[in-house]
Amino acid sequence: MLTIDPKTAATPIVHKYLLGAVAPRPIAFASTIDADGKLNLSPFSFFNAFSANPPILIFSPARRVRGNTTKHTLENVLATNEVVISVVTSSMAQQVSLSSSDFEKGISEFEKAGFTPIKSNMVKPYCVKESPVNFECKINDVIALGSEGGAGNLVICEVLAIHIDEAILDAENNIDPLKIDLVSRLGGNWYGRTTKDSLFKINKPAGEIGIGIDQLPEHIRNSAILTGNDLAILAESTEVPAKDHAETSEEKTEEEKHKLAKEYLNQGKADLAWQILL
Repeated sequence: MLTIDPKTAATPIVHKYLLGAVAPRPIAFASTIDADGKLNLSPFSFFNAFSANPPILIFSPARRVRGNTTKHTLENVLATNEVVISVVTSSMAQQVSLSSSDFEKGISEFEKAGFTPIKSNMVKPYCVKESPVNFECKINDVIALGSEGGAGNLVICEVLAIHIDEAILDAENNIDPLKIDLVSRLGGNWYGRTTKDSLFKINKPAGEIGIGIDQLPEHIRNSAILTGNDLAILAESTEVPAKDHAETSEEKTEEEKHKLAKEYLNQGKADLAWQILL
């Protein structure tokens, strides 16, 4: 096993493995404005949502490793205490990548990357027309995590207004993950996309508490066929069900039973899987 000691490894090495392992990450497309009214636009993948009441988003413009300088976005939020965070979709991914270039201060990435600025309702920075969701935010705090190259700066943003393109909503007014078509960031030059093939559902445990994997019958728990995911589905049951003698599989070998049970679990038929295994 490869082991990295962050205290002795070079910062680019630590950075490489952090971004490769902590992935995929959502992208904050941060729109800011400087004290002279010049627009700035830049993506950050150290980003997520951290609270709903109050609604809080946090992104982190890290200090550059080369030269240990700060990003224009950080300088702008410190000067104005406002930002608009837009989400990134596949239809704008190449433009977003272009906007991450180190343009000179005062150069508008809206113009360089071909984005359309839309006047915000509550803050001075502009929304991005091409993005289906824009968050107008005030800055509650900026926490510097260090002073050397690679150190992050947590920009804690309180959401004042959310603008959502109705075209990405489903019949229940929820955001449809396929319609929004978000792009995520991985390590190196890799990105991810929320396609139908890349998505799957897991029903969250709610209400009653399952028995847990440790309480599964030993011959099931120690199966050479069933994976940890398979066992977890069975372990969501509140008790080991009674054997339905109408279901018979005595003519099958233990391996065959477990393979058939796995097929049932893949089809969402946990009840049938239990009966085969019992």
